Amino acid sequence: MNAIKNIKQPKYIRELKNYYKTVEKINMKEKQYKALTDDELKQKTTEFKQLLQEGKTVQDIAVDAFATVRETSRRILGLRHFDVQLIGGLVLLDGNISEMATGEGKTLVASLPSYLIALQGKGVHIITVNEYLARRDKELIGQIHEFLGLSVGLNVPGLSGSEKQYSYKCDITYGVGTEFGFDYLRDNTVQSISQKVQRPYHYAIIDEVDSVLIDEAKTPLIIAGKSKPSDRLYSVCASVVKGIKKDIDYTYDLELKVVNFTEDGLNKCEKIFGVDNLFDLEHSSLFHSLLQALRARVLYQRDVDYIVEQGEVKLVDMNTGRIMEGRSLSDGLHQAIESKEGLINTDENKTHASITIQNYYRMYPSLSGMTGTAKTEETEIRKIYGMGVVIVPTNKPNQRVDHPDRVYSTREQKYNYLLKEVKERHEKGQPILIGTTSILQSEDVAKALDKENLVYQLLNAKSVQQEANLIALAGQKNQITIATNMAGRGTDVMLGEGVTELGGLHVIGTERNESRRIDDQLKGRSARQGDPGSTQFILSLEDYLFIRYAADELERAKPKFKSYNTGLIKTANVYKFVDTAQRISEGVHYQFRDYNLNLENVLNDQRGVIYKLRDELLQTDNTIHFLTKQTSSLPGEFVAAFCSNDLLPEEWDLEGLEKELNTILLVDVSFDDRVGDFNNADEVQNFIRPYIDMHHELIYTYENREQVQNSSKGIGLFVIDTLWKKHLDTMNQLKEGIGIRQYQQENPVELFQKEGYKLFETTYHEIEYEFAFRLTGLIKGIIDRENKGSSQN
Repeated sequence: MNAIKNIKQPKYIRELKNYYKTVEKINMKEKQYKALTDDELKQKTTEFKQLLQEGKTVQDIAVDAFATVRETSRRILGLRHFDVQLIGGLVLLDGNISEMATGEGKTLVASLPSYLIALQGKGVHIITVNEYLARRDKELIGQIHEFLGLSVGLNVPGLSGSEKQYSYKCDITYGVGTEFGFDYLRDNTVQSISQKVQRPYHYAIIDEVDSVLIDEAKTPLIIAGKSKPSDRLYSVCASVVKGIKKDIDYTYDLELKVVNFTEDGLNKCEKIFGVDNLFDLEHSSLFHSLLQALRARVLYQRDVDYIVEQGEVKLVDMNTGRIMEGRSLSDGLHQAIESKEGLINTDENKTHASITIQNYYRMYPSLSGMTGTAKTEETEIRKIYGMGVVIVPTNKPNQRVDHPDRVYSTREQKYNYLLKEVKERHEKGQPILIGTTSILQSEDVAKALDKENLVYQLLNAKSVQQEANLIALAGQKNQITIATNMAGRGTDVMLGEGVTELGGLHVIGTERNESRRIDDQLKGRSARQGDPGSTQFILSLEDYLFIRYAADELERAKPKFKSYNTGLIKTANVYKFVDTAQRISEGVHYQFRDYNLNLENVLNDQRGVIYKLRDELLQTDNTIHFLTKQTSSLPGEFVAAFCSNDLLPEEWDLEGLEKELNTILLVDVSFDDRVGDFNNADEVQNFIRPYIDMHHELIYTYENREQVQNSSKGIGLFVIDTLWKKHLDTMNQLKEGIGIRQYQQENPVELFQKEGYKLFETTYHEIEYEFAFRLTGLIKGIIDRENKGSSQN
């Protein structure tokens, strides 16, 4: 019967049973730990570390460690962990995601597993979405860990190398997610092992995990360097794409936000530039510039995606509406927009190093996270990161009332009802938070409120700290706040005096978002910790979500919808239509992320090989021996290329072979007297072997010269970095061409894997050749100088 009961229970209840049992054990220890003096409590850290060294696991000491942190928090911060917060901590300890409602104290939850895992001495990273939250959490929760004898660091932009090294050596490091990723990329461009700031990854807790791993996963982390754009190329391409027509010369997929040339468009461009095939590798730069010009024309809109100020293109952050000072698009897209606007081209951002969010976080052996909304994305999170999502109950029953959506025929009708609703609630003093999907929409709402002389706060602050302060005040009496959905994330809305009696904070969504998860984030602003509150979405059939993702479905469904005089649709099926549009949107975004990840996985494998080679070079004490070993197969490869078994010996290019061998060997090889003496390639190999041995003997006489070793290390790093940057550029251009070839019934991912592998083989061979060529050149230069010096003497 017990087994049958368990089957009937919801899965998340069954998941929580074991956690409740552990929480009971922690609670039983509470009286014991309260009786300890401060010094005895601090001594627990030493005891736990000793137990771990003796072979105990973190799970073995979890109950006592959690009890220690709870008691320390009570004494230091005056905050005692609720039972549900202990459960949240146990979920994180298991390497999963704690889904906890807004206001349940996720920041305090992280203090539990971070302390326990940090006892292993391998470092814990606590990752937040912005610098303000990282500093706030470090200063608040860091007090607990420092009291217990652990070191706490902060990793934010602008720190020096030594400051970052200190932060990473700390037991627990708070910081911004992107900064951890950029440090990884920078560590793989250093010229000395002593310049690296990170140590091997161990364990990370990601706050607002869905925002970091899903919303931010659309954009890879890129370190770029400046290079001069090709003279007039972008302006010429801008002129060419001005004269091409939609659906004839190019296609625009509004749903995917993708533009591509049609066959006719490609033919037209080939004719203008006088080339036979834009897909040929020799024309890849031209094709890349044309595609960027097309994207600039179709996808990027002035005063929406960017503004032009004092002759400069400045990007707009669509989530916050802020100008992103100092930021520019890479790989020529910024220059394409400048040319479209008739501006002088600035220097181009060329990718020097890059990694996707997904592949960065998969490097952590153990990963966990917290958020109010992740269950809807659990399949994707489990597939990519191996984490499950556990819904943690609220400390107090949720009192929020979620009213059904109101869907109107037109945007104007929607705003009419929105104003009526805001005025009625504002008149009785109830605070209102109006959530918008973009800065443009928030300004539209603001203009509508201006007409009614309603006073409001518009969240377009210049810093996240101001944003957080305004969000915190959104629960005060008579307050109207307009915000984008992501604004001030991580900050609780506190209800003002007398607001509870008015029904708490009322949240209005002015559009459904592209994901249910972001709608849930907006709803979660209301009714924290058992407070009252309510939410409602007010929509129209003219909303962006429906036009972009469900235009065909809308056309079919519209005639069936019946509405009142106010424009409110009364047909119940409208809710099904809204859900369908949102699911289509979620599916599109998932496919986009999945497609890009599959392409990035190809590059990730290649990155692993290059970074491993680079690390080995940095760490070796004998660079000359390392480089010589790396290039030992080159002479044999030359022989195989010039003395092919498919040719007769008299057809071999021995002159070409001799020339290549003499570029990488310190001794001159000559085939002058041996032409016609060889019957097969093995005989050629045997002939050159003594020359190779002499080369090695000669080159190894310089092993003990420190200056030569240092110079050869610099040469090796220069070769790797230069050819890797060139390879990244080529792979980016290949990726663009692959997208178009999808329309030729070819699998783009398989094509990218196959052709990317060939390109990487070529790049790796070039690296080996340059190692040999440049090392030989270095030694030859030294020999020449020494000979010249001795002859003068």
